[in-house]
Amino acid sequence: MAATAIDVEGLQVAWSIEDRFDLSFWDSLIVAAAHVAGCGVILTEDLQHGMDLDGVRVVDPFRTSVADLH
Repeated sequence: MAATAIDVEGLQVAWSIEDRFDLSFWDSLIVAAAHVAGCGVILTEDLQHGMDLDGVRVVDPFRTSVADLH
């Protein structure tokens, strides 16, 4: 997997996500990086399972199976 650089556009996406979804800046930066990279799913137990954050779906890996991701 290639690394995703966060540039001015990525920061603007993070700030928008932070404001709209009331997330911490660091969580918003992770979601923005996923968004910029074209990821549709992030696996984390730190955010609410099932949330849709501008097309990036939050999945708690301890609450779902791999089959549910498809």
